[in-house]
Amino acid sequence: MFISRRQFVLSAAAIGAMPSLGSGAGAETTARTVSGEKPVFVSTWPFGKAANEKALQVLADGGSLLDAVEQGIWVTESDAENRSVGLSGFPDAAGVVQLDACIMFGPGHKAGSVAAVEGIRHPISVARRVMEKTPHVMLAGDGARQFAIEEGLESVEINSREMHQSWWKKRAEKNRETEEPQRPKDIRENHDTIALLALGLDGSLAGGCSTSGWGGKIPGRVGDSPIIGSGLYVDNEIGAAGATGLGENVMRYCGSFLVVEYMRQGLHPEEACAETIRRIARLDPKGFDLSINFIALDKQGRFGAAGTGQGFEFSVTSTTTSRVLRSPGLSDTSVGPVGGNTK
Repeated sequence: MFISRRQFVLSAAAIGAMPSLGSGAGAETTARTVSGEKPVFVSTWPFGKAANEKALQVLADGGSLLDAVEQGIWVTESDAENRSVGLSGFPDAAGVVQLDACIMFGPGHKAGSVAAVEGIRHPISVARRVMEKTPHVMLAGDGARQFAIEEGLESVEINSREMHQSWWKKRAEKNRETEEPQRPKDIRENHDTIALLALGLDGSLAGGCSTSGWGGKIPGRVGDSPIIGSGLYVDNEIGAAGATGLGENVMRYCGSFLVVEYMRQGLHPEEACAETIRRIARLDPKGFDLSINFIALDKQGRFGAAGTGQGFEFSVTSTTTSRVLRSPGLSDTSVGPVGGNTK
């Protein structure tokens, strides 16, 4: 359906005024397809809703699809309350916040990423500069930081002592609760990610991913988020996919790439996410005890998601709606077809 620029701008403005559907019981439980509507933005977690809405507004204001993805993710990276993305994220075991990010643009199959970068306000912007201004795909550590500074991106002095002490306090409490002083299970919010997928008016696809990683991680640890094909993958002929959760369990299997390949075989995005989880669970000694989740968006504007356990919440925004949905959950007792809309 053709949408005039005036209609597009008015729709985007209306979405910005819509009330938020919170998480938990307020989230819808079926991933309904946006009947071929464009543009569409899909992102991980309820905090992705604000990122989606910013991305839609950027596009309505004349920005490019990459501008929309980048500036949408800025919203989450700048959220002082978010402890898993951006400089407010939990620090590593040495008390330092290290950030990972990547970005992909379907036309031309372009990609850029950064890993273990410190003190840069928006790692997604560094990833974009790597993609657009260098012959490389990934920069890491101090090299990534120096490149960002040379590009004029904002560098910030961070005192993460208070967050570090808070993390160690929670770790100690978890030790006492589980009686596993040597290795407590991680706190879930310590490894959540913003992955944002976009389908433009012209059918182009793009995506981005950003995280502060696993709280208390060994310094230098890099998860799936900046790894092309693991935390994010975009194929302009087929669709895009992104991941969130425990990165080690995604990156060993190139999870987002697998989701896109299942869509290439004809699966609906929701079923592609679910089948990827099933395949990983068949191979991994942990079975379905993986803490991984995927979102997907195909060339037709259909979207879907799936996660292990109880599933997870993700956000979808178009010119007519902006909402938080709950994905199907998969476990060793629910290995059959998922129950969402697969039209």
